[in-house]
Amino acid sequence: MSKRDELIEKYAADIKDKLGQTPDMDLLTKVTIGCGPAIYNADAATVSGTDKSELETVKKNFLIKKLGLKDDTKLDDAINAVIEQYGASNRNKYRAVVYYLLTKHFGKEAVYN
Repeated sequence: MSKRDELIEKYAADIKDKLGQTPDMDLLTKVTIGCGPAIYNADAATVSGTDKSELETVKKNFLIKKLGLKDDTKLDDAINAVIEQYGASNRNKYRAVVYYLLTKHFGKEAVYN
């Protein structure tokens, strides 16, 4: 099993265990691949729910550039909702899982087809 496959399994376990959802493995795999080499860097692989610049990066680089959404307060609300759903006190909020949840939230799965 490759390192990426191991990480995808870890992300899937997080979605099952911490969120109580059954992950769409095809979408999760595509979102993880879309994160690129960031998933292998301990700092870049996670999202800090309290770091405003980190959340701004998620909004600009993922929601606006990747998913093609327009910048408005709905984006901030969605990010906050996903962080809360994932567990604000959870120190390991994996970037791929946050992106997966945001993709599902906005119904933008087609971006990865």
